[in-house]
Amino acid sequence: MGATTQADGTAMTNTKLERKGAIAILTISRPEKHNALNRETLGEIEASVLELARDEAVRALIITGAGEKAFVSGADINELAVLDARGAREISAFGQRVFNHIAQFKQPVIAAVNGWALGGGCELALACHMRFCSDNAKFGLPEVSLGIIPGYGGTQRLSRLVGLGRAVELVASGRTVDAHEALRIGLVQHVTSPGELMTQVMALAEKIAGNAPLAVSAALESMVRGQELALSDGLALESTMFGILGASEDMHEGLKAFLEKRKATFTGR
Repeated sequence: MGATTQADGTAMTNTKLERKGAIAILTISRPEKHNALNRETLGEIEASVLELARDEAVRALIITGAGEKAFVSGADINELAVLDARGAREISAFGQRVFNHIAQFKQPVIAAVNGWALGGGCELALACHMRFCSDNAKFGLPEVSLGIIPGYGGTQRLSRLVGLGRAVELVASGRTVDAHEALRIGLVQHVTSPGELMTQVMALAEKIAGNAPLAVSAALESMVRGQELALSDGLALESTMFGILGASEDMHEGLKAFLEKRKATFTGR
């Protein structure tokens, strides 16, 4: 893939960022390394996500990998192999920071997982709010077989998603799960054929983009932040968000359109 640039002129050699209306698509593309994550690629992901976060026109983000064989095959082992204790901690903190930007993105992020999602690739998918996968997808966190542990959030996000018991089983054994087991344990929401994956993900993203963006963002923040709060505090957060939306033009437009039996026109104000 030829290098592309971001809005600030930064070259992107391992990723590609596209816009289709209100939907952004970020593709990891290192075909010679099965889309493995090196430091440069993590930096490109971070720069793209931060750029998109400043763009009020973006109403959904899709993250995928180039080709059908690999979403992201993992971290780049060549980089990890030369690290000492300090370097290992620094790259873990860097990866966590990048994936936190995704987890905290203001609009829904959908992982379109095509093929392998191992190690850092699985952790990237876990940082997204939703996961669709092709029926040839494989998920796993095999780091213990290499003498390390998941370092980009996997030990924390997997257990919150599938429960502690299943997470310990998968991390401690290092085994992979196929698409249908991933669906059964709640790791993904939908399984489809490779040829239909992006079609289905785009259909969901377009549905999201057609709703009131302030409301979608407020609902997402309430759910994401609410996971870390006691129920009473989560309910208080929900009420606060509900109140904020009560002052928005979009709320009045949405309710008026419903009463008038017409399609609402949302402006994000």
